[in-house]
Amino acid sequence: MTARPARTPASPPVDVVAASLRDELAAARARGGTVRVLDVGGGSGAWAVPLAVQGCEVTVVDSSANALAVLRSRARDAGVDAAVHALQADVDALAAVTDGVQADLVLGHGLLEYVDDPAAAVHSLATATAPGGALSLLVAGRYAAVLARVVSGRVGDARRMLADPAGRWGAADQLLRRMDTAELTALVEQEPSLALERVQGHRVLADLIPESAADAGTPADVAALEELASTTPPLRDLASRIHVLARRA
Repeated sequence: MTARPARTPASPPVDVVAASLRDELAAARARGGTVRVLDVGGGSGAWAVPLAVQGCEVTVVDSSANALAVLRSRARDAGVDAAVHALQADVDALAAVTDGVQADLVLGHGLLEYVDDPAAAVHSLATATAPGGALSLLVAGRYAAVLARVVSGRVGDARRMLADPAGRWGAADQLLRRMDTAELTALVEQEPSLALERVQGHRVLADLIPESAADAGTPADVAALEELASTTPPLRDLASRIHVLARRA
């Protein structure tokens, strides 16, 4: 959801998605060799650059030349420009631009909201995932967006988003779709090469804790709460973004 109070410096952001990716990287390293990551729609490198800092070889595929320019600059600033490779293309040209090379970890974060055919996009991402590797999808949640519109007084938008099959509030909506948990998991489960392993909400409760709360607990308490809420329906389903991790058979 939007318009949440910022956390205090003493309580760093809780990110269950980043934690899941760290676990996946550890497993990939245990298999030996350099971990190859493919970030499709990765834009300016919010995920790619930190993964390169952790020692991964990262390829970012994005249709925006401006975003890829920012990615290159961020990679240079972080000292990992040799480990980050930028390719300008759409997801439907993924196999061509990557020469069919498969990755240990494939990211489709903030991608399915914009593609014309999400099922075809998931198929392309799955095909780019090495056997035994993982596909990570992160998608804008429908119900969090509805609640955010209600809180901000935009009741008409909220009603339209809830009623619309794609979760959009109107023709001027910049997103082509928002998904709920059932829609996203069904999309993954219809891809025969993938086995769904994890479904969780991203930033479910941590941002709702007021800065002034005297008994909010330690950062470890907040992290434990967020980890539990991220996999507990219906709280999980109200997260601003829904995350799934699937394994390539």
